[in-house]
This record gives sequence, structure tokens and C-alpha cells, in this order.
Amino acid sequence: MPVEPAVIDLDEHDHRVAEPRTVTRTPRRTVVLLLLAVFTAGVVAGGLGMTEIRDSREQQERDATVALVALPASAHSGGGTPTGAVRLNGQLALINTGPSPITVRSARAQRPGVLIRDTGHTRTVRPGGTGWIDVELLLQCPSTFDPEPVPMTFAVETADGRVREVGYPIALATGSWADAVSLNCRRGI
Repeated sequence: MPVEPAVIDLDEHDHRVAEPRTVTRTPRRTVVLLLLAVFTAGVVAGGLGMTEIRDSREQQERDATVALVALPASAHSGGGTPTGAVRLNGQLALINTGPSPITVRSARAQRPGVLIRDTGHTRTVRPGGTGWIDVELLLQCPSTFDPEPVPMTFAVETADGRVREVGYPIALATGSWADAVSLNCRRGI
């Protein structure tokens, strides 16, 4: 076994041929490709996640939307009260113009000489559909109808399960309700 000098002489050249080193870029290239793949997957997953979040928010907004139209539909079985008012049972047509079903929990309108209230029954109305709720009308005689609509308040449960109050003006000066009140007031009921 040859003895190696304990001191390294820098003037002395080692005549041994160095073993060739292979530069391996494969692990570095693999790491770069792996990082690029992970980044791309993250971008795709983030994009899909944002789309889902946006769609979910849009659905929540649709579920919380209340859009309805209310119209006097019919009036029947009238009678009088000791105070000279006319009491009628009637129906109110509700048209759901919103994107989701609604459940009407209550309806009420009041101003001097006029009281309209629901009879306690709820009604679910599909989007684009019409539902009828039974109402009781108390109107003071002699009744000359104010041409201004009566602001009616509805408690409406939306598709998201929350109850919201919405208003819609009801015209009383024309239609079957006005005819029934006028007829009963003329009769002296």
C-alpha cells in the first residue's frame, strides 16, 4: 500500500485521471416539473373553488329574493258591525315574480277606515305561480275609497328559511272589493 504524504505539495501534480462525473439534472428537472404541476393543479382547483363559491352566493341571493304582486281577487259573505263598518271575507291573489318559492305567513294593511288581515292560513307559491290567501276586510261606511292604494305588509318565508317583511300597495277603489263594500254600505249593513 503506497503511503501518501502527510503534507500536500501544491507543486506536485497528481497524474491520476479523474473519474468523470455525470451531471445529473434529472432530479432538478423532476422537481421543477413537479412544482409546475402542483402550481397548475392549484390554479385549476382555485378557479373551480371560486366558481363554486360564486354559484353558491348567487343561489343564496336567489333564495333570499322576494318579488310578489298582490291583487284583490274576490269578496263575499259580507256583514256589518255595530260601529257601522262592513266586514267582508275575500281573497287576495299573490303572484310570485321571484326566482324561488315563497311561503306567505301573514298579510296586513291598515289605515283610517280600512283594515285588511289574513285569516291565519299560510300559502306557498312557486316561482311564476299564483296563490290565493283568504283575508278579512273591515271598511268603515259610508265608504268613499281613497284613490291611493293601501300599503299591505306581508311576512314571507323565502327558500333560505328566513322570514322577511315585504310591502305591496293594494288598490281598493276599483274591483270586486269596492263593489261589495259599496253594495253593503248602501244596504245599511
